[in-house]
Amino acid sequence: MPFIGSISFPIILVAFWLFNCIKILQEYERGVIFRLGRLVPEPLGPGMQFIIWPIDRVVRVSLRTVTLDVPPQDVITKDNVSIKVNAVIYFRVMDPNKAIVNVEDYLFATSQMSQTTLRSVLGQVELDELLAHREKLNQQLQMIIDKQTDPWGVKVSAVEIKHVDLPEEMRRMMASQAEAERVRRAKVIGAEGEFQAAQKLVDAARLMSEQPMSLQMRYLQTLAEIATEKNSTIIFPIPIDLIKPFTEKAKSN
Repeated sequence: MPFIGSISFPIILVAFWLFNCIKILQEYERGVIFRLGRLVPEPLGPGMQFIIWPIDRVVRVSLRTVTLDVPPQDVITKDNVSIKVNAVIYFRVMDPNKAIVNVEDYLFATSQMSQTTLRSVLGQVELDELLAHREKLNQQLQMIIDKQTDPWGVKVSAVEIKHVDLPEEMRRMMASQAEAERVRRAKVIGAEGEFQAAQKLVDAARLMSEQPMSLQMRYLQTLAEIATEKNSTIIFPIPIDLIKPFTEKAKSN
């Protein structure tokens, strides 16, 4: 029995050593290796990998896209309007070695960089530009944050401003402004309609003055329209052109 015990102990020790030497990485993971404190240039790929434990230490890094929610930030715009803005950032690790060696916590560092950049960029624009050109600001934020996180091996693919929280007074002012703009457009459209109608009447009058027969045709059409109605009394206006030959003949006699 003591002999069996002396044999089983080395076996258990070897099994324990092998267990710590074998690492299994997922497809989306990479393993950054530190050998006696020094960085190994080539990280471990997915699958079952073998390291020399305890000489090697492995830090797992995920290469999947991370969705980072930026909490609401107090921003004072260029026209001195105090607002709260939150955003969402999409990024992923492109260089696992840089993400571990060049920064202590790349997730926390990217979050803080996003918050400060959001306040800085939006503080340089006016409120109307923020509300009307959000896509342009998203691209500007993405370029700035991506440039700052590039030394960390992090690639920022997109930045989206989610919500702009305006003060209550500003909301009422913008609602009044929008209502005034709608009233102005309605008046302009009404005036344009009146102008076009008046222009058409002028054109019709000019045509009738140039073509007297058109006036008589219009007269006959009006009589036809009146005849279709159930009227007990119909007044027939006589155009001056119809009796003008008789009046001229009477004057000549």
